[in-house]
Amino acid sequence: MNNLTPVVLCGGSGTRMWPLSRSNYPKQFLNLIDEGYSTFQTTLMRMPETCEPAILVCNESHRFILAEQMAKIDHTAKNIILEPQCKNTAAAITLAALTASQNGENPILFVTPADHLIKGEANFHHILQKAVKLAENDTLVTIGVTPDHAETGYGYIQQGSEISKGCFDVDYFIEKPDYQTAKGFLEEGSYLWNSGMFVFKASVFLEEISKFAPDIIDCCAKSLLENQDETIFTRLNETIFNQCPADSIDYAVMEKTQKAAVVTLDSQWSDIGSWSSVWELAEKDGDGNHCHGDVICQNSHNNFVHSSNRLVSLVGVEDVVIVETPDAILVANRNQVQDIKGIVNELKSKHRKEHETHRKVFKPWGKYDSIDTGNRFQVKHITVDPGKKLSVQKHHHRAEHWIVVSGTAKITINDDTWFLTENQSTYIPIEAIHCLENPGSIPLELIEVQTGAYLGEDDIVRFSDDYDRVENS
Repeated sequence: MNNLTPVVLCGGSGTRMWPLSRSNYPKQFLNLIDEGYSTFQTTLMRMPETCEPAILVCNESHRFILAEQMAKIDHTAKNIILEPQCKNTAAAITLAALTASQNGENPILFVTPADHLIKGEANFHHILQKAVKLAENDTLVTIGVTPDHAETGYGYIQQGSEISKGCFDVDYFIEKPDYQTAKGFLEEGSYLWNSGMFVFKASVFLEEISKFAPDIIDCCAKSLLENQDETIFTRLNETIFNQCPADSIDYAVMEKTQKAAVVTLDSQWSDIGSWSSVWELAEKDGDGNHCHGDVICQNSHNNFVHSSNRLVSLVGVEDVVIVETPDAILVANRNQVQDIKGIVNELKSKHRKEHETHRKVFKPWGKYDSIDTGNRFQVKHITVDPGKKLSVQKHHHRAEHWIVVSGTAKITINDDTWFLTENQSTYIPIEAIHCLENPGSIPLELIEVQTGAYLGEDDIVRFSDDYDRVENS
């Protein structure tokens, strides 16, 4: 499928997958189905080999997660578009189509979310070929999935007249139905799940969105014109882009266009939208339990248990979801996991950080784990990858003590530079300009003890940075 350019939509916070999914490390970057890869990685890996490198659309704060996960599977991208905030799928796809159309090009785009599971790669490629043939005739093609149960968590597409085998005109797009309506759709037989995957020429999509949502394409085009980044990353004018309407592609274009068609995908598919869907997809023991990590179950059935850090024990319970992380534990009825979003909203309203970050935070230079926090102190376990360097920075409100556990640290404090090795330490006073670097070939691990009146991550003044970050990112 030459001239086919994948567009992978990597936005979204995955709130229904809390507490494993957080806004700074959402579900598309997690290994949820025990296959060794995140759904973002498997999305890239299922692309036909003849495809062009993908265009990725993601949140600014996730750019280094993308780069790291692509490197692990030896993939590269044509372009990574960085959204300052999520504006739904219509804007994201418009940005990708405008980017793909630069220099007079007009590729066929395959738009797909980064958080879906699809089984049966050969069948998927066959369906994709059908969609490409329709798109070559200036059709906006969506991929619909043959439903195997009455599902209230998906939108639906009603098939119209048949164009060719497995290809149909679109009669209607239907929002997520209640159970009785979804059951009727399943029995009637002409309704498909709306997968959120699309195939079309960049030029045809841009013509249609110009017709039906001119304010979206106007904002996207103007925000792209302000781009000054000459790397693989495309940054947008934040002020302009933040004015863009936050509409889905279905609402902005597909429900209004006369050029819509649907191709039927008859394979196992899931958007992995809740813990119950992960339970349904995962391997289970003889009692219907799926257990990940250090878990003991006795006289318990049909449970989903994910332990990240500690022993989790179950006795005499059924249909329960338990997800344990170092800083939060979720216990929910498996049939009510759609309501987890309410927990996340409450965390936001109380200005708590558990919806946003894990205790372990990944950075472009490595990671840190907040081991302990108290009045005027915080302790972190910091890992710096080989050859990586933290920014040159200072803090107004805190001092820091660094103790090297393993590896070699290159330390700069004001005008002095020296090296520390295992069991050696140093002290960085408040307002001292400092930098930490790993010049070695093995990870550098150290314990950092912060002391001071304010220990927030936004107390950073950067003077130089290898990763082009703003103050508190």
